[in-house]
Amino acid sequence: MTRKRFRARALVAALAILPLCAPWAAVRAAPLDPGGDYALGDWAGTRTDLARQGVRFDLGYVGEMAHNLSGGFREDGRLAYADQFHASLSLDLERLAGVNDADFKVTLTNRNGENLTGERLVDPATGGVSSVQEVFGRGNVTRLTQLWFQQGLFGGALEYKLGRIPLSDDFATLESRFQNLYLGSGQPGNQAGAVWYNWPVSQWGGRVKVQDGARRYLQLGVFDQNPENLDPDQALDLYRHGSEGVITPVEVGWVPDKGPGGLPGKYKLGAYYSSAEATDYEDGGTRGRRYGGYFVVQQQVSAPHGDRRGLTLFSQGSWHDPDTAYVARYLSAGASWRGPWQGRPRDELGVGLAYAEIGDAYVDSATAGNPLVAGPGAAGYVPPQSDEWNAELYYGIHMTPWLTLRPNLQYLVHPGANDAVDDAWVVGTTVALTL
Repeated sequence: MTRKRFRARALVAALAILPLCAPWAAVRAAPLDPGGDYALGDWAGTRTDLARQGVRFDLGYVGEMAHNLSGGFREDGRLAYADQFHASLSLDLERLAGVNDADFKVTLTNRNGENLTGERLVDPATGGVSSVQEVFGRGNVTRLTQLWFQQGLFGGALEYKLGRIPLSDDFATLESRFQNLYLGSGQPGNQAGAVWYNWPVSQWGGRVKVQDGARRYLQLGVFDQNPENLDPDQALDLYRHGSEGVITPVEVGWVPDKGPGGLPGKYKLGAYYSSAEATDYEDGGTRGRRYGGYFVVQQQVSAPHGDRRGLTLFSQGSWHDPDTAYVARYLSAGASWRGPWQGRPRDELGVGLAYAEIGDAYVDSATAGNPLVAGPGAAGYVPPQSDEWNAELYYGIHMTPWLTLRPNLQYLVHPGANDAVDDAWVVGTTVALTL
């Protein structure tokens, strides 16, 4: 482990164990209690008491293992492991300071690990599309991921949020436990990652939301478009010069507790516009805009026990400006069953399928030089890309309230959207800990 990586892990580890250094925790905490809510214990009740007063600690770990069984660009088997620690402090300012319906939150994340998709599954000449380890990405580094203030006004009818915020916190959100990147939440950021920054990257901005008692809402965000936020060397900086414009997402939605069939659901339709300069693959120049749209639908359709257990269906999709997009179109669908067995009420079974299509203008631009080289395999040759399919089946084993294991099987058709690469089978496991 490099010295830089060691320091990064040590920082997050220190945040995670700091509360345990209190005298009461050292004497009376019960970590690893199989009936407790946290792996590090409740600090002899202090953690719960602090939450009642408005101070909440959220500490967690996610690790994702992936091994290629067959197929892909390089067919020799490889076991890759990527992980993330996060440490959050949330303050209920109404309880602490009398500020009506207001909250403050700060979060640090630390990512480390290896990328099976890039190392084995796709041709380096084209790069990847999705990833079989969604927790990998944006550098092995400690980042400032959240630093925001939020307040509701007029009984919650109007809400605003200001600070350092990942767009995926509030826009195009979906409840998902898949390990494949293209079956998770915040999909516009996975297809348009050059302008839409998902967790763990954040940017300065704000969001305003108006909503009614039926949980229908309209929200609008304005965020600084600054590529410096992607630089791992600047991951803890509050601000760096380099802004290239703004990205403005807008979303209308309905998130009922009792939707069709009297069951909870999510229905969202959104769009985004970026004023940052973008490459125009159609004419080879640049343009000062980039845009796209998306939808999210998620609905529980059965509740045999009258609660959140049962079958939930979902679908989501995105479309991006074909002249500037790498991925022009995306669509996914799937299902999850919470509590599939009578004796395992918190286990979950999930299956999903995702499709992504590379933009024609991008492909034409990337392969324009191919007639000048000897052919496939020659230096400078770029394989043409078309589409990629990702499928996953997982089973989540709820070991304790704070530990879940999710073994999964994934199948990729045309990894890297390259027809010349063999379809790939990947087996994996997600480890999720609430610390």
